[in-house]
Amino acid sequence: MFEFHADRKRYFDIQVMNAEKYVIPFIEEEFPIIPGMRILEIGCGEGGVLKAFINKGCDGVGVELDEPRVQLAKEYLPEDTAAGRLKIVAKDIYEADIEKDLNGAFDIIVLKDVIEHIHNQAKLISWMKNFLKPNGIIFFGFPPWYMPFGGHQQICKSKVSRLPYIHLLPKSMYRRILKNRKENVEELLEIRETGISIERFEKICTSEGYKFLNRRHYLLNPIYEWKFGWKPRKQIGIIKCIPFFRNFLTTCVYYLIQQDNKSR
Repeated sequence: MFEFHADRKRYFDIQVMNAEKYVIPFIEEEFPIIPGMRILEIGCGEGGVLKAFINKGCDGVGVELDEPRVQLAKEYLPEDTAAGRLKIVAKDIYEADIEKDLNGAFDIIVLKDVIEHIHNQAKLISWMKNFLKPNGIIFFGFPPWYMPFGGHQQICKSKVSRLPYIHLLPKSMYRRILKNRKENVEELLEIRETGISIERFEKICTSEGYKFLNRRHYLLNPIYEWKFGWKPRKQIGIIKCIPFFRNFLTTCVYYLIQQDNKSR
């Protein structure tokens, strides 16, 4: 396991910096963020991404299933929570009432490193329409499944954490390796079941009636700047344009989508 995955406060700080330097500017290329906007983050963890939006004067609401991470969010952001700038809801998003739990619709919904963990991705992407204001937008950032560490093996405690593409081995072989190294087999195999490709993601968005406002593919994920000291690098055009193959060499993608009025 890489050190920053064990240190939750450091990982929180990394999320704040990455969102301020890369996520928010990406969104604002097409959708200006102004004070008072309401932001919903699904799978918000400790709230690092939301904190970056709060620093711009927005009101943040986070939905997170993992209760310990909800408690950490309250610990890291006590002033914002007390002032009503941040609300964290420990609940399944499908069970959240838009008025009672979330206090109304949102200008922006954020899913950062989340969609690749969702079992029925088409259901969630469709479901989010219920939480958007008219002309609201959704930001996605995620690693394509076929990229070197798309199986999230970096969370492993053994040397498996440093083996690129190992998650692409046949399931039985991958399971055996994880079991022999005493890793969390079920967690990593679940990620194998939910991993998503660039093509599948785009197909779902289109079929659910969204249009793409902005998209960016990275050879080197922006967050690697803090994790490894590597400068982010956008994917070169010729690779970006090759379906399927691009998944193997693209460590992160950013997308901004909005309901297409023509499809309603």
